Amino acid sequence: MKHGIILFCLVLKGIILSGLSGAGQLYAQVPQLERVEPGFWWVGMKNPKLQLIVHGDKIASREVSLNYPGVKLAQVHKVENPNYLFLDLEIAPDAAAGTFPITFTQKGKKKLSYQYELKSRNNSRERITGVTNEDFVYLIMPDRFANGDKTNDVVKGMQETTLSRDSMYYRHGGDIQGIINKLDYLEELGVTALWLNPVLENDQPRTSYHGYANTENYKIDRRFGSNELYRQLGNELQKRDMKLIKDLVHNHIGSQHWIIKDLPSKDWVHQWPEYTKTSYKDQVLFDPYASEADKKQMMDGWFDSHMPDVDQDNPFVRNYITQSHIWWIEYAGLDGFRLDTYAYNNPEYMAEWGRAIKEEYPQFTFFGETWVHGVPNQVYFTQGKTVNQPLDTELQGVTDFQALWGINEALNGEWGWTNGVNKLYNTLAGDYQYQDATRNVVFLDNHDISRFYSVVGEDFNKFKSGIAWLLTTRGIPQLYYGTEILMKNHADPDGKVREDFKGGWEGDKENKFTAAGRTEQENEAFNYVKKLANYRKQNQVLQTGKLMQYVPEDAVYVYFRYNEEQTVMVVMNTAAEARKVNTSRFSERMAGFGKAHNIVTDEVLNTSDTLTVPAKTTLVLELKKQAD
Repeated sequence: MKHGIILFCLVLKGIILSGLSGAGQLYAQVPQLERVEPGFWWVGMKNPKLQLIVHGDKIASREVSLNYPGVKLAQVHKVENPNYLFLDLEIAPDAAAGTFPITFTQKGKKKLSYQYELKSRNNSRERITGVTNEDFVYLIMPDRFANGDKTNDVVKGMQETTLSRDSMYYRHGGDIQGIINKLDYLEELGVTALWLNPVLENDQPRTSYHGYANTENYKIDRRFGSNELYRQLGNELQKRDMKLIKDLVHNHIGSQHWIIKDLPSKDWVHQWPEYTKTSYKDQVLFDPYASEADKKQMMDGWFDSHMPDVDQDNPFVRNYITQSHIWWIEYAGLDGFRLDTYAYNNPEYMAEWGRAIKEEYPQFTFFGETWVHGVPNQVYFTQGKTVNQPLDTELQGVTDFQALWGINEALNGEWGWTNGVNKLYNTLAGDYQYQDATRNVVFLDNHDISRFYSVVGEDFNKFKSGIAWLLTTRGIPQLYYGTEILMKNHADPDGKVREDFKGGWEGDKENKFTAAGRTEQENEAFNYVKKLANYRKQNQVLQTGKLMQYVPEDAVYVYFRYNEEQTVMVVMNTAAEARKVNTSRFSERMAGFGKAHNIVTDEVLNTSDTLTVPAKTTLVLELKKQAD
């Protein structure tokens, strides 16, 4: 996500927080026991430790007690703000599911109590399976996809109540129910996993639709639905053998987050004498000549004035974030996480976080947004200590911006020694630096960058070549909503690439979810994606098959995906003229094959001599024996 406000003198709703220490300190007025988070947990977790954050008026002045078999109150922590307590619980392996009171007592005052629940886990083998290169991910901005429940378009009491589909900055009303209503469409397209831009509550005063400034950690935004509806989405996907990916932001939260309004301690967020924005310079993290000042600004600077940058050196911050993520995996049966603004986080914490997730859910997967320039820069953030990192990051994969720029140059650039399709070839040749490049997420566009159809100048042949590459190259392919129907625009600003999917709202004049509502070319684009995506879904050769690529010649790039059962040949002609390709050069992979089935057109070709490839066209061919 493209995108902090100083806390030494931060005014929030008339409450001045000035350092949070010293005599005469003003604290937010809160109910006696406002909240306990997480509000419930589960028995049988691998990690027996649980830390509760308790918020209430001068709650630190009270004694805490509980009595439940198998649950031990190990320690009570007090912090600078007396409105907080942090409770360390230890839950024995044999503890039974049930409820018990946690009591807060103070002489001369009414006893406070919270009924805490430990639930039984759902250990179904179908849950929490991870997202891999066998999947095809579809990215949705929920506010802009489909409105399935008009009653939650505007929620009374929330700070932003403007609803206007004519504005790129206001909310449009899309929601989780709308997504559930369109699952048939996504299944038909060949999608196997959904990644939704963040759906946690963003009770910010303006531009809160994108979700990247959450004000709650355990609550779905009421304008999208409820926690239960989000879990229902996961269940509906599971019935279709589809998966759910949650978008997370470790680095920052919204300025209206409940915890910002009454900070537990001044080191909950990064403090600066005056507003300081991050430099966005990832290079300082691995530059052997970098200054400490540059490193600090990169990691501790704020992304934006309404997004306080959390201080992950604080152990209470770490626990609060990590436990909320584990809670959502267990609660909703998630399969994966996408980690926003990954490079801006504390590396030691992110490695610790990665280990905690993997230890609790060995099959679970996650990938980080590393919007950096250069393969080594990108590799640096991935797991395995592959390029002399000071620690193993535990990050399984990344959103592969280097491959994106490679395919863009391949389709738009002039043919040359390092230009044109040679850049794509060179990018993939750098995969030796990763522990496993097949865990990277490859994509053509997303919510932050210009839509692919516009990037290729609305050239339909180039568009199809990009789709062909996306669904046949190594890694986990991801499609941005609407790409399959040729949605277009440049990210100037990014709201232009976050338009509504026509047909997702009652009364829309056009319905692009149906063939009848699409133009002839939109249907051709949709069917092209559908044909390749479903072929990929049904044939492991394009999921886990090995990749062999050949040095491009005369603007033509040829690569193969193969396993013991199948071989697929991809021939990408990026030239403005047709090319004849002599197949004898590829005998290493083509020996024994004499025919090819064009996966898109179902045409059978003779491959024994030459292939004629039209201008700006990519052929996806399953090789066949002569006798087949």
